[in-house]
Amino acid sequence: MVALGAFVFVFVAGFITALATGLGALPFFFISDVSDRWNVTLWGIASGIMLSASVFGLVLEALGAYISVSLSGVSIGAVPQRQLVLLTIGLLAGVVLVYIAHDLIEAAEVDPRQYEEADFKKLILILGVLTVHSFPEGVAVGVSFADLGLEGGAELFGFVVPLLAIFMTIAISIHNIPEGIAISIPLRSMGVGNWKLVWWSVFSSLPQPVGAVLAFYFVRVARQFLPAGFGFAAGAMIYLVLSEFIPEALEAGKGLPGGGRRELLAGVAAGVIAMVPLAFI
Repeated sequence: MVALGAFVFVFVAGFITALATGLGALPFFFISDVSDRWNVTLWGIASGIMLSASVFGLVLEALGAYISVSLSGVSIGAVPQRQLVLLTIGLLAGVVLVYIAHDLIEAAEVDPRQYEEADFKKLILILGVLTVHSFPEGVAVGVSFADLGLEGGAELFGFVVPLLAIFMTIAISIHNIPEGIAISIPLRSMGVGNWKLVWWSVFSSLPQPVGAVLAFYFVRVARQFLPAGFGFAAGAMIYLVLSEFIPEALEAGKGLPGGGRRELLAGVAAGVIAMVPLAFI
């Protein structure tokens, strides 16, 4: 049986990632707009962070007992077939979830101005759309806490926290900042106040702590499926990058020289460079 305190700890970690989305609204306290160049770069950084977290965090963790990384290179041992099958199933399930979620979001056609004009039914619709959009990121956080309380982690507030969990919480939090900017830009154009920009940015990520707790519970009571859980979170995040983040960046960079590809690649490289060292601590 998992202690209530563990669920609270994981929920708080997920809530921190949601609060980080509000940081994306802070630039609008000082400037009226964010340039397209910076917008593309920030989406690139978010993409690099998510890819690093997926590959070097979740996938390597799923196969961690069979992979050794050193300065001389990467050594891969004989991975049991069951482990690979579970990881593959998880990866595909994560892709399918985001694919379906993307279709639901497209069908819903929620306009940002509805954030300000929403009645109860519209709020339910908006929250549902946000859930399918940000839930996979919460899952990634929750899965990474699978070894909470076990040996080999860092002690925080009386809990032994897995290093992977710290890495994933930081990664998702940083990734949420440009999402907050993306949410704030259309709201600012409609004259929404600064603190409301912060609130709606955080609101957009509130499903993350819920997803984190549910995923944490699943991997704790069904640890034999842990590789599938890691794969699910990784597949969802990788597909999010390919289907949403990069197209969003290219859309924002249409007016830049080269369509913003240079800024996008620079951002991706910066995100990878920033997160890879953390993955191998």
